[in-house]
Amino acid sequence: MEPQQRSPFLAVEGNIELKTPLVKVPSRLPLPGSRCKRGPDRMEDVLEPEKKRTRGLGTATRFAPPHLRASVLTALPQTQGRSTAPKVPKRTGPRCPTAATTVLKNQKPGPAVPAQKPGTAAASPKPGGKKPGKRPAWDLKGQLCDLKAELKGYRERTQTLDQENQQLRDQLREAQQQAMALGAERRTLEGELAQVRAQAEHGQQELGTLSARVLELEERLGTQENLVQVLQKEQLGLQEERRRLATRLEEQERRLQASEAALSGSQVEVASLREETAAQAAVLAERAERLHGLEMERRRLHNQLQELKGNIRVFCRVRPALPGEPSPPPGFLLFPSGPAGPLDPPTHLSLLRSDERRGTLSGVPAPPTRHDFSFDRVFPPESGQDEVFEEIAMLVQSALDGYPVCIFAYGQTGSGKTFTMEGGPGGDPQVEGLIPRALRHLFSVAQELRSQGWNYRFVASYVEIYNETVRDLLATKARKGQGGDCEIHRAGPGSEELTVTNARYVPVSCEREVEALLHLARQNRAVARTAQNERSSRSHSVFQLQISGEHAGRGLQCGAPLNLVDLAGSERLDPGLVLGPGERERLRETQAINSSLSTLGLVIMALSNKEPHVPYRNSKLTYLLQNSLGGSAKMLMFVNISPLEENVSETLNSLRFASKVNQCVIGTAQANRK
Repeated sequence: MEPQQRSPFLAVEGNIELKTPLVKVPSRLPLPGSRCKRGPDRMEDVLEPEKKRTRGLGTATRFAPPHLRASVLTALPQTQGRSTAPKVPKRTGPRCPTAATTVLKNQKPGPAVPAQKPGTAAASPKPGGKKPGKRPAWDLKGQLCDLKAELKGYRERTQTLDQENQQLRDQLREAQQQAMALGAERRTLEGELAQVRAQAEHGQQELGTLSARVLELEERLGTQENLVQVLQKEQLGLQEERRRLATRLEEQERRLQASEAALSGSQVEVASLREETAAQAAVLAERAERLHGLEMERRRLHNQLQELKGNIRVFCRVRPALPGEPSPPPGFLLFPSGPAGPLDPPTHLSLLRSDERRGTLSGVPAPPTRHDFSFDRVFPPESGQDEVFEEIAMLVQSALDGYPVCIFAYGQTGSGKTFTMEGGPGGDPQVEGLIPRALRHLFSVAQELRSQGWNYRFVASYVEIYNETVRDLLATKARKGQGGDCEIHRAGPGSEELTVTNARYVPVSCEREVEALLHLARQNRAVARTAQNERSSRSHSVFQLQISGEHAGRGLQCGAPLNLVDLAGSERLDPGLVLGPGERERLRETQAINSSLSTLGLVIMALSNKEPHVPYRNSKLTYLLQNSLGGSAKMLMFVNISPLEENVSETLNSLRFASKVNQCVIGTAQANRK
């Protein structure tokens, strides 16, 4: 089946008119597959057996009236023009004359009967308007005659329709040729129209460009005219200025002659001033040399004063009772006045202890036992942080002179060691600890020494020693668990300086940077709840500040570390205590803390006795502080005690250990200078 072609009338659309009008004539061709194509002789062959069958059947089978067959056959040609006509299934049985009638009844009739040409015979009703009478069933010959008449009329109509169909095909062919010609002409005109439009748009663009160019040139012309007017005015002004300058030139020439006369006298004066300047420069150099000598003498005297106070000094500080704690009984702690009277800072401490067990055995209450201790300075509970730092400010300044300095806080848990070193929470300046105050003092003194040619650089680190493991307190969240273990090693072959691997060393230059480091260290430090303190430090924290100074003019260099140590709280173990899982962990912590504190005491005793071997490596704490505990260092220990009577045993242990340290004498401190 050939594909259906698109009608050329659809391509022409509505703007093309046909030269020859088309006459629409409905198709009168018979349906494909209908049995009306049989001739009269074939019809008779079909009808003959039918007669015999109808005679045997009686009146049960009847033929359709002739006028009904005519109306169906008349409507048959109108359905020829449809695109899809229903196909009649092929019959395999004996053919009967009623098959054509059955097919024709299934076809839908057209809306109107097409007009016929004159002289064409058709099976239509008689002029009288009466339909032919119905023949009886036995009149088969009459019926056959009627069918032959109808067949003849259909043949004539078929011929007429073939002629009309041929005419329509000719008209269609001509219309298609006209449509193709008009389509080609339309495409040609559309191409010309597009070219004309493109030329018009190009002309419009050129016109706009030229218009803009004209406006630009007009504007430039106006600008040039204004510029010419301005230049003319400037020319007039310059001419006037030239005349005025000529007048001034004459006046300046007269003054120049007078200045040359005065210059000769000034040169003599300048020579004398140069001589005075050279003399003053010599005086300044002499005074600078004298100032440097005085600064060196100040450092020597300052160091000598610190040595007279002792290279190992011990301060005792008693914390005040906290809210909710019982007040200490009267006479439990006594602070005798100094040798110079009440105005002299106290250096002695007396503690009264009653032995209830001894009183019970004798039956008579035993008198309290008095324990007297002497230290370099004693701070009562009412002493503030500023008063404490004022006493150690000069010792901190020794680090700028090149002397290693170590300050650590010792005492039982809950005695105020962390408060002394770091200060209280909230950022209150009145409760700032020794670490922020010491760094503020160092920054201030370094700024003053800058005018004398000294430049200082500060590098800070903050580590803790927990269960003999070194941890970096300045590790951020991104660096935790990535840098590896922290170990103590020497900086290089033959070097005496110790460093902690995988720890952060942060350059600092202002107080704000130090506060940020302290805040980070508080978050990372290991704390836990104990029987003596709700939040107890379970590790030794060591804040190290490496100080390096240089005097470029004289080629001098100095460097020393400042160590500020907050030791973990010391506690005695109760052998009868039943331990759970949490208590076992606290027990291991306490054993590690007491072991490192014992090693610290042994190291200090070995240094005092000038023993050949000092057990620095017995503890990570003493190994890290090795360069700040030896004979070339200055050391100060704060022993912090509690004012509560219930802690009297731990208080006595701390005071006795501090007294032993206070009796030690190590060698003379030496500055690290190059």
